[in-house]
Amino acid sequence: MKWKTLSSKYVYHDRWFKARAASCELPDGRIIEPYYVVELPNWANVVVVTKDERMVFVQQYRYAADMITIELPGGVIDKNESPEAAVKREMIEETGYTSNEIEFLYQVSPNPAINNNTAYFYLARNAEPGGTQKFDPFEDIEVVSFSKEEVMQLLREGKFQHGVQVGAIYDALVKLRWL
Repeated sequence: MKWKTLSSKYVYHDRWFKARAASCELPDGRIIEPYYVVELPNWANVVVVTKDERMVFVQQYRYAADMITIELPGGVIDKNESPEAAVKREMIEETGYTSNEIEFLYQVSPNPAINNNTAYFYLARNAEPGGTQKFDPFEDIEVVSFSKEEVMQLLREGKFQHGVQVGAIYDALVKLRWL
């Protein structure tokens, strides 16, 4: 089933993503050309749960979808940084919360048809405010928190629009025994 790469060249390259056009041969000899691959950085997100059993999210405007979203804190994993270190850093930078109880949930390929990156998801239990928020230059974030009943209602209403994150929220709900 594996394809053979006959050639590949970058057609776009900047700090956030690279686009590559490849010529690929399928096992039966057919050629797909061009086959575009978008190379994106790996990222990590964290489901933050406070001592009083509230989930902490970030709310922000997303230009590409032209909507305000409710999302898990997280972001790009820096060079030579582990996914766990990235979620700890992002949790503090985006929400001001900290936790010493970080648990790995899983990793996925967000869109393996055209992207080559990996997303890592974690659960932070017994989180407390106390860290200093430090937004990236163009981040405009509002921190929000919801009770488990409110999270369930938001899920039922389809209010979480970052599709890759929904699975992590459900996984955390199972691990927390909220489901």
